Amino acid sequence: MTTLEKSIIANPALAPEGKLKIDWVQQHMPVLNRIRAVFEKEQPFKGLRVAISLHLEAKTAYLAKVVQAGGAEVVITGSNPLSTQDDVCAALAQDGITVFAKYNPEPKEYKELLVKALETKPDLIIDDGGDLVTILHGERPDLLETIRGGAEETTTGILRLKALEKEGKLKFPMVAVNDAYCKHLFDNRYGTGQSVFDGINRTTNLVVAGKTVVVSGYGWCGKGVAMRAKGLGANVVVTEIDAIKAVEAYMDGFAVMPMAEAAKVGDYFVTVTGNKDIIRGEHVQHMKDGAILSNAGHFDVEVNIPELAALSVSRRTVRKNIEEFQLKDGRKIYLLAEGRLVNLAAGDGHPAEIMDMTFALQAMALKYVNENYESIGGKVVNVPYETDEQVARYKLEALGTSIDTLTEDQKAYLDSWAEQ
Repeated sequence: MTTLEKSIIANPALAPEGKLKIDWVQQHMPVLNRIRAVFEKEQPFKGLRVAISLHLEAKTAYLAKVVQAGGAEVVITGSNPLSTQDDVCAALAQDGITVFAKYNPEPKEYKELLVKALETKPDLIIDDGGDLVTILHGERPDLLETIRGGAEETTTGILRLKALEKEGKLKFPMVAVNDAYCKHLFDNRYGTGQSVFDGINRTTNLVVAGKTVVVSGYGWCGKGVAMRAKGLGANVVVTEIDAIKAVEAYMDGFAVMPMAEAAKVGDYFVTVTGNKDIIRGEHVQHMKDGAILSNAGHFDVEVNIPELAALSVSRRTVRKNIEEFQLKDGRKIYLLAEGRLVNLAAGDGHPAEIMDMTFALQAMALKYVNENYESIGGKVVNVPYETDEQVARYKLEALGTSIDTLTEDQKAYLDSWAEQ
């Protein structure tokens, strides 16, 4: 049976369109191309099966092909119902990768597709938000036996992994890719910052300049969103629970206030916290007519949609990925992409050059955990600094940029405690 026959996808006829997308990003992912050449030679995953759960669009597809080039049998599924692109799925299924994913399946089917990927009994996994790990440790522990380890993409996923580890229940090692410098410094900041407004702007077709953008959460993703909002001419307000991050936002030139106050002034709202109920009914009651709500955190829980709906007398889709909630006093509040990741559910996600570094880390982390899983055990570990730096060096080479190196005398000076 071919991978196309084994796959569960929406429409195999879309494969040519998906191939064009994958070919385009490949041309703009030089670091991953460099790693692919190494993998083709060394075959680090020969004889192994790898299951991947990530936002299934072209850049993810190319990561899957790089892992495949390293000798793996690859199975892939989505990590968000609205970010899966059916043409990309078709292209991968035609190209030797088993795909269990469709755009916008019903919640039950979405979960079934995740389980299908795990039922292939992979040796290694790449996870996004901890969905695969949660299923393995909760509903399907019978599928744990073959798992050597894996890598996690997101802040949310790492929080879930560390909770498992703290309780002594994590059954295999996971590499915290999100915590690598070449991930959160670039992907979370520059990737999220740009892609959030790519999604908002293409969806709303409204101006940002002169508006007030409320950014909830001033972690690396929040920093990126605030920076790009400012660059587009917006007045930026930051809401935080962390006093240190709040001071940082203030020093970066942004207004800082509680959501109860920000709700009164915001035109656009972007939640980026990884927590639930950031925007609640009590906040909606104070919002301007026409306020636009969006989320860039992993799960669709940051905007409390049931409370928003309870305050409304009508609810309708007014444009693709825009839902209008009319309140009892006539005000209209707009929710983008069902409260899911606006940059992926209503856009193409991070730019290819950014994901080049992140997915290079994923590929290298997978190799690392495969080589060291027995000694690591059930722990969450960081990407080795040497790997992190190597990805940065590959990136500099691709940019045609060189940097200085220490002389032997300088190294000796730094390594000595004595006065010199």
